[in-house]
Amino acid sequence: MLSKNIIILMIDGGRLDRAKNSSFFNKIRSKSVFFSNSITYGPHTIAAMHAFFAGCYGIRTGTDSYWSTYKFKKNKFKTLTEYLKENNYYTCADIVSEIIIPKQGFDEFLIHDEKKDCLTDRHIRLLEATKAKNITGHNFFLFLQYSNIHTKISEEVLKVFDNFSKEYFENRKLNEQRYDKQFKKAENYLMNILEKITLLDLDKNSLILIMSDHGISVGEKVGERAYGAFCYDYTIRTFASYISPELKNKEIPNQVRHIDFMPTILDQLGLEIDKKFESLDGKSLLPLIEGKEFTEKLAYIETGNPLDESRPPKKPNVKSVRTSKWKLIFNEHNNTKELYDLIQDPDERNNLIGKGFDIERFLWEKLITIQNNQSDNLETNYS
Repeated sequence: MLSKNIIILMIDGGRLDRAKNSSFFNKIRSKSVFFSNSITYGPHTIAAMHAFFAGCYGIRTGTDSYWSTYKFKKNKFKTLTEYLKENNYYTCADIVSEIIIPKQGFDEFLIHDEKKDCLTDRHIRLLEATKAKNITGHNFFLFLQYSNIHTKISEEVLKVFDNFSKEYFENRKLNEQRYDKQFKKAENYLMNILEKITLLDLDKNSLILIMSDHGISVGEKVGERAYGAFCYDYTIRTFASYISPELKNKEIPNQVRHIDFMPTILDQLGLEIDKKFESLDGKSLLPLIEGKEFTEKLAYIETGNPLDESRPPKKPNVKSVRTSKWKLIFNEHNNTKELYDLIQDPDERNNLIGKGFDIERFLWEKLITIQNNQSDNLETNYS
């Protein structure tokens, strides 16, 4: 087993396109295994991060919506934190709300005040405190949520506009400026945190994952002023930089899923999957990272479109399956489908449903398979 600390820096609401066009993120990419096509399970934090920690889709774990965090089947699904805790790790999280991630397995489960706390200072202090655990012979797992993008978008967008506000959707440039201002602050946060990690020599014996949970709209589609209503790529594609001293730095364009990172970390640490619990939907990405044969898996995404209501529904009503090239969306609330060629139509404007593409039937059958809780072996010959 490798002796490694695990540090996860989660940028809540971080858009992939901003990361790819950022000179700072380019420096991170050059020093990491950068996944440029990492797909979240849910375009909102609760569903996305429960799936991440469990390595399983929420349709199986029970946490598939804003309202189902307490329905997580903790007796059936073992989390990343629990695996690490069992192997003598000190485990600590600092998050904006206790419902964001599964609580089991954490020694410390800290909640920050998103409006008052300086997250840079707070998280630097946590790094210094957890560094001491190495001195006492313990590895540590530290999960840090940077929630300030979400906080400002909530204040300046969610509380001001609704999903159909003409004023919002007719001011795309202003929406982008508002978001980019907050993304720049996230870059400064990461710069300071990574600098501290280096000063503490934690970069030499730690696996570091820098990731976002979902993206945020800047007005691409009427009906979604921020996130959580649709399954379009601007909210479901995320960034993920996987940093480990013994891994060769590279960019991986293959589609991967959030649910794949939990088994990847366990695989790198040499920890076996506990057969007493439900099987994982995620698959280790180590073979892909090491350049070995790797078959792409379908990504499944679902969310609850509030439509003209002020609150999301209790169960998902928009569902999607995705390959690197194709995406099928099923809008359960009005029984409509959408099919997009993501290579030719990355903005998802030309709906190809009913145009005679064989992939339509293939993806529909896969979506039904997942809906029936049979999500193993979702390999595809399509790319």
